[in-house]
Amino acid sequence: MNIVILGAGQAAASLAAKLRALGHRGGITVIGDEPAPPYQRPPLSKAYLLGQMGLDRLTLRAADWWRDQGIALHLGERATGIDRDRRVVATERGEYRYDQLALTLGAAPRRLPAAMGGDLPGVHVVRNLADISGLKPALVAGRRLVVIGGGYIGLEAAAVARKLGLEVTLIEAAPRILGRVAAPETADLIRALHRAHGVEIVEGTGIARITGTAAANGVELADGRHLPADLVICGIGVAPETALAQVAGLAIDNGVATDAFGRCSDPAIWAAGDCASFPWADSRLRLESVGNAIDMAETVAANMLGADIPYIPKPWFWSDQFDAKLQIAGLNLGYDRVVTRPAANGGSVWYYRAGRLIAVDALNDARAYMIGKRLIEAGRSPEPKTVAEAVELKALMA
Repeated sequence: MNIVILGAGQAAASLAAKLRALGHRGGITVIGDEPAPPYQRPPLSKAYLLGQMGLDRLTLRAADWWRDQGIALHLGERATGIDRDRRVVATERGEYRYDQLALTLGAAPRRLPAAMGGDLPGVHVVRNLADISGLKPALVAGRRLVVIGGGYIGLEAAAVARKLGLEVTLIEAAPRILGRVAAPETADLIRALHRAHGVEIVEGTGIARITGTAAANGVELADGRHLPADLVICGIGVAPETALAQVAGLAIDNGVATDAFGRCSDPAIWAAGDCASFPWADSRLRLESVGNAIDMAETVAANMLGADIPYIPKPWFWSDQFDAKLQIAGLNLGYDRVVTRPAANGGSVWYYRAGRLIAVDALNDARAYMIGKRLIEAGRSPEPKTVAEAVELKALMA
């Protein structure tokens, strides 16, 4: 059986490795449009951008591993179509036949339209190696940076730039930062962290446009103010890569739609990682995280070989900002109550829905993260009052 994996990121590397670990001896071909072999994305905007990690540590597998495993890497090669009848993937360079195809296409950063100055030189996004190569030379101490977007992408970019000595202003159109992904209590901790490091945060204010002619020179806000800038970073989220799947006639629903096993509407095609949505709690869910990319890809690999194991996510996330680490366990969707616990230089926020513990945010509090994660995975829910008042967190496991 010949398997083609389209996309060459974390999910692709995990899927290919799992196929071999499970004993698949047929062909495996990985096709990616970037020239670099599969690499970690999270350190790109942090350790790699700061010069603390080289490309050799960023890559997920050494070149000889792919060769030894008999996995064909086709890099810097853009796919142009999927012919489902012939079971062929077409690229700029040729065609690749498959018995089974896995889509691990990831997601692409959202960009401001050209009418708002989104295409001006000096306007950056942070997603891949090429983005970082273009951004890194511009991050010069003393320059003025405006970051658009108060989600994790924008906040992490702001933190790195401030550490490098830039003057940083972050703009969030919603009433507060992290409005879609975290409780106000977590946002308060992160806002205080950034302001303590000299980042100016403007919330509840949209932008009218990025100004400049030959290059970006500032950001005009919706209230008429103008913020001078030497460069701008747009951190306004990502969108799943679905164009190839859509043209091929596959079902699309907040990403490439899969069943509980990772199979697409065509039974010969599977999907995993940032581009894929799957059934969850009477709806559909798409997760943008390293953990999901690895776990879903490994489940899909097993199912391609006949395991028939439903994918049950065990969500975990993290975000490094300045010298602080925010660790997140579970999903806070639909929470109706939170309780907080203070900790040195941070604290934890515990989310409940209908009396059930569903998620924990822990800033500089690894113990709260680990215990919260174990409780959630075990389906155990200590009373909110107990969480708030417990002297020792380990008592919650009793």
